[in-house]
Amino acid sequence: MVSVLGESRSLADLAQEYDLEFFLVSYVDLLGGMRAKLVPASQAAGLARNGACFAPFASNLGLGPDVPDIVAIPDPDSLIILPWRPAVAWVASDVYYCGKPFAAAPRTILKKALQQAAGRGYTLKTGVEAEFFLLKEEAGSYQVADARDTAGRPCYDQGNLMRQFDLISTLVKAMENLGWGPYQCDHEDANGQFEINWTYSDALTTADRHAFFKYMVKTLAEQQGLTATFMPKPFGHLTGNGAHLHISLWDGEQNLFDDPQGELGLSAAGYAFLAGVMAHARGLAALCNPTVNSYKRLQASSTTSGATWSPRYVSYGANNRTHLIRIPEGGRFECRMIDGAANLYLAEAGLVAAGLAGMDGGLHPGQRLDENMFTRGLEFPGLTPLPATLLEALHALTEDDLLMATLGDLGAKIYLDLKYQEWDAYKAQVSAWELTQYVNC
Repeated sequence: MVSVLGESRSLADLAQEYDLEFFLVSYVDLLGGMRAKLVPASQAAGLARNGACFAPFASNLGLGPDVPDIVAIPDPDSLIILPWRPAVAWVASDVYYCGKPFAAAPRTILKKALQQAAGRGYTLKTGVEAEFFLLKEEAGSYQVADARDTAGRPCYDQGNLMRQFDLISTLVKAMENLGWGPYQCDHEDANGQFEINWTYSDALTTADRHAFFKYMVKTLAEQQGLTATFMPKPFGHLTGNGAHLHISLWDGEQNLFDDPQGELGLSAAGYAFLAGVMAHARGLAALCNPTVNSYKRLQASSTTSGATWSPRYVSYGANNRTHLIRIPEGGRFECRMIDGAANLYLAEAGLVAAGLAGMDGGLHPGQRLDENMFTRGLEFPGLTPLPATLLEALHALTEDDLLMATLGDLGAKIYLDLKYQEWDAYKAQVSAWELTQYVNC
């Protein structure tokens, strides 16, 4: 159970060294779906040279059934051996179409955005806090898996955490063996909700690992008869699933955001990057909060625990979890609007573009608010609210030239087409609440 990220060896060498029998050649489509082919390790040389072919219409990349195959070229540096099936290695892939990188593939979009930073000698480093629920299906509906996990404030509850010890410890041990450096895990603020934290890395590695993490959690939960979900808001009365992202920018071994003399230990470059994220936050919502359900989390008014832990305004504070941006300590900041449904390749692409634009423009985020924005947000009428619906977020994205350019003409068109289709399908549904509320009209 190893990760060989960064060692730049061939697939054939890796197959021989780790006694691999198969490669799981994987890519993530524009709606976050993980697509894959299982390729025998005996075909490693041809796989590295020619990739694995996919019918493009079969996944959400905006191509029709009448066009040639896309080709997924594996990135050997991303290879991860499946902890539960060590003869199989997962490998993230770059999508090619007609011999060129496919401009609308999420990993391609992120790599292009990161090249802007690399061209200045910078590396974006990120760490993600991935929250998820453990559920069980009963009579056609989903319930919290642990029937005893019912407290109004279950966050950090020791008993609830330890009743899921078998799964959580299995995940942590797997991540340790993969070299990810997991360092904390806990029961989160909602009944049935958990979080595992691992060490930050460069942004592409974090996005690859996040994609694999979601697959790993779901697979190992399924083996125990459970359903793991990263859905932003599975239950109206409970806190939703975030994917809070911690961000720093590096020049070699120097953290450009770290300044012991700066306010809260953050440098002028850090504040300018942060200000860029805030300036583009409404458009970023379409990438960081990409589903109809996402806005049930962002716009939640209350939960049984007393707080939603998700932002409603474009604001920042110190070590204050009620804001869009939190500065927990010097050298980094946390973006708290990203949710569990986010395609991290697209979210990180938008964030790095916005942050670099903030640095280029010498932006400053203004005076921070050391207030509880959950209870006092309405007292600051000058604050910009985050979008209230997916439709509003999509409109904000279309009006943001920087983010549209980051997605590229093709990526932006296909992504918006897919998301407007999602919105139209949602609009056509009549909920049980509506029927109950209005049946006597």
